[in-house]
Amino acid sequence: MAATLPLWPGIIAFALLYGMMARQAGLSPWQAALMSMMVHAGSSQFTAVGMWATAAPLAIILTTLVVNLRHLLMGASVAPYVSHLPTRWKALLALWMSDESFALAISEYRRGSGTHWYFFGANAGIWLIWAPAGWLGAVLGAAIPSPEDFGLDLVFPLAFLGLLVSFIQDRIGLVVAVGSGALALAAAQLLPGNGYVIVAGVLGGCLGLLLERWHQA
Repeated sequence: MAATLPLWPGIIAFALLYGMMARQAGLSPWQAALMSMMVHAGSSQFTAVGMWATAAPLAIILTTLVVNLRHLLMGASVAPYVSHLPTRWKALLALWMSDESFALAISEYRRGSGTHWYFFGANAGIWLIWAPAGWLGAVLGAAIPSPEDFGLDLVFPLAFLGLLVSFIQDRIGLVVAVGSGALALAAAQLLPGNGYVIVAGVLGGCLGLLLERWHQA
């Protein structure tokens, strides 16, 4: 949980913004907080409240499902490290896993010091601040300016760039990181929504596999 503290400023900023949008969409502060507690997926929640007043429930469900498809890639990456755990532990870790807690956990696993308790703590650290900050944003409504005006939206990408450095251990890792970034930028110009995340993740993984096999050969 302590490892999540440097990420809290960015999480709070985005949660406040989500709470404001949820209030504008017609949700009460407690409904906004309940969505954060149950769904616990920022991008999906932003998508849902954006469609709340105009789209049918099934359309909201399908759209948020597509937005969160990246969790399949994250789950596949962490699966080898949790395969020995009972099903109840796997389900608990999967339910609370977020982009930030996954990045912290997989980094710790790859260093050889990761455990399911560390993963659980990272999940809990993100979850515990996300819901209250969303409730506060809904209470305050439009009374405070957008957190993005203060540059707090830079916290997430900078934090993930810092985590990325620990993953790069050889030239193949560097090529995959740069190649995936380039693929994401290119796909973002061609695909709507967050589809570029899935494309870059899958193609970047394929690139890494090809480079590793070429190196072994």
